[in-house]
Amino acid sequence: MVSLLRRTSLLLGAAALGFAMAAALVASRTGAFEPAAYGSLEMEQVREAFARPQAVPHPPDNPPLPEKVALGEKLFNDPQLSGDGSTSCATCHDPRLSFTDGVPFGEGLTKRPLSRHTPALWNLAWAPTFFWDGRADSLEAQAKVPIEHPDEMGADLEEVVARLARDPVYRGAFQAAFPSDPTVSAANVLKALAAYERTLVSPPTRFDQWIAGDDSALTSQEKAGFGLFIGKAGCVNCHSGFAFTDHSFHDIGLPTNDLGRGPVLGVPEVNYAFKTPGLRELAWTAPYMHDGSLATLEDVIRHYESGGVNRASRSADMPAGLDLTDDERAALVAFLYSLSSDTAPRPSTEPWVAIARNEPVRASTAAVRGATVISQRDKLFTPGHVVVRAGEPLTILNDDTRTHNVRIFDPRFDFNSGAQEPGESISLRLPSEGTYNVFCGIHPTMRLTIEVE
Repeated sequence: MVSLLRRTSLLLGAAALGFAMAAALVASRTGAFEPAAYGSLEMEQVREAFARPQAVPHPPDNPPLPEKVALGEKLFNDPQLSGDGSTSCATCHDPRLSFTDGVPFGEGLTKRPLSRHTPALWNLAWAPTFFWDGRADSLEAQAKVPIEHPDEMGADLEEVVARLARDPVYRGAFQAAFPSDPTVSAANVLKALAAYERTLVSPPTRFDQWIAGDDSALTSQEKAGFGLFIGKAGCVNCHSGFAFTDHSFHDIGLPTNDLGRGPVLGVPEVNYAFKTPGLRELAWTAPYMHDGSLATLEDVIRHYESGGVNRASRSADMPAGLDLTDDERAALVAFLYSLSSDTAPRPSTEPWVAIARNEPVRASTAAVRGATVISQRDKLFTPGHVVVRAGEPLTILNDDTRTHNVRIFDPRFDFNSGAQEPGESISLRLPSEGTYNVFCGIHPTMRLTIEVE
């Protein structure tokens, strides 16, 4: 199991160890739970799966120069980016409120309630898609949408650029931030905003101290809650890794008319599915869910116990028949609060946050020649890198319990498999030489590289 964790991403490693860690819990006479002795091997796995990163991913065409990050922060807080000069990014993503707004539905320039709950912005540097429905594939693409949305900031980006270009202070800031392209342009506005947002790394909490080896950092109740999280309650099925998200899309049974990911991907089988939110600093980000419908963490837990609306699209990762005692529920809530700062959080100042590495962040895998079947198990393509001949068939088999998808965005071969149910397979014949990047539109951290000779 250790070798599996080392050759997969830390994000997915936590899910892989859930069942093993569940066996490491024993019931006390009081009905509360205490962690049994994990043993050095198990604790090593836990620390590896939930360890904090040591660098922040950035795309190669947008390196995080300090001047660019500072410009992005200035733009983020500037209402000049809105149509009437009244609304900034920080209006809804308030740094004093953990980059949320504290209400079920925020209001933008028009003062009309928005259609979805404002998400927190922590740890977005590691996300492959953005918005609750994943319709943007980069922070640069995401930044443009609220600026031009009529109910959010209601601006025309080119008019914003013209306004900023008339300001000598901004002209100087853009020159410093983009020395090779010292212009006030739409692309540079979006790049600066994205560079700043990638620095919004959640700060370390007592949970991180415990993961780093300080056994006294968590209480017995919090440790018991963590055991439930990765065991009986099955939370780790979706909330895995350092940021506590698989970055995937799940229908968790909320009563809603919002179809979420389904229309974006063009796959009705993932209607009502929304992106898994990270759990860092969640003590400061209530209410919860894409519609802000659950006011407390206990409400969230009781929703999972109820199972929600029973429909065909409900995620296979939802816990089945979950029944918690009052003590277990309290322990789980206590653990979840350990992922939050004791005072209003500020972005991490750990030295590694200033260290950049180029996207994409992926587990290193050697190219496999001669493979004819690719597995889709445990939110991984296996093998993850293959070499085939042009026109040679390649089968992708869903041998998982989840619904998957195969998506290729490429002018040479634009492909969407639709929903692949467990046991189903598709066959690809790539027409020309080159490298093709494949992902699952439901679980976007699933990545496959195909080299065609």
